[in-house]
Order: sequence, then C-alpha cells, then structure tokens
Amino acid sequence: MFFLFSLIISIVIALVARLIHFPLLSTLYSLAVLLPGIAVAIRRMHDTDHSGWWMLVPIVNLVFACQDGQPNDNRFGPNPKVVAV
Repeated sequence: MFFLFSLIISIVIALVARLIHFPLLSTLYSLAVLLPGIAVAIRRMHDTDHSGWWMLVPIVNLVFACQDGQPNDNRFGPNPKVVAV
C-alpha cells in the first residue's frame, strides 16, 4: 500500500510541478520518501523470511516481494497479517 500511495502522490506532485513550473518539487518528495521506502522494502523481505540485503539483487528482490509472506512467525518476528486479540 505504501508504494501504491507513494506512486499516486508522485503523479499528482509531478502534474502540479509542471503546472507551476517548479520541477524541484518532485525531487523533494522523492528524497522525503527514500528512507521510508527502503524500510518498507526491507520489511517486505523480512515478511518472506529473507534478509533485507536481498534488496540489492535486482531480479531476485522482485520475485521475493511478489511471494506471499510466511504464514507463521519467522526469525524476523510475528506475521503482520495475524491480528492479536
């Protein structure tokens, strides 16, 4: 969901930046979401029970990110889909 909303916001900001002739606006937004984007990607690798370092391997990280997460707890923590009651 993070990447979906970030993409939508990026498109809107790019359109607004073109209208007001301020291309730096898109760059500022990209820099603002860089670190949170890396954190979300690493968390996704952990959900599939892989190390975050796999984000450095281009095709493999896409394959791992498309896989479903582990159904139970793994070495990185509990399953985020399971709601604790």
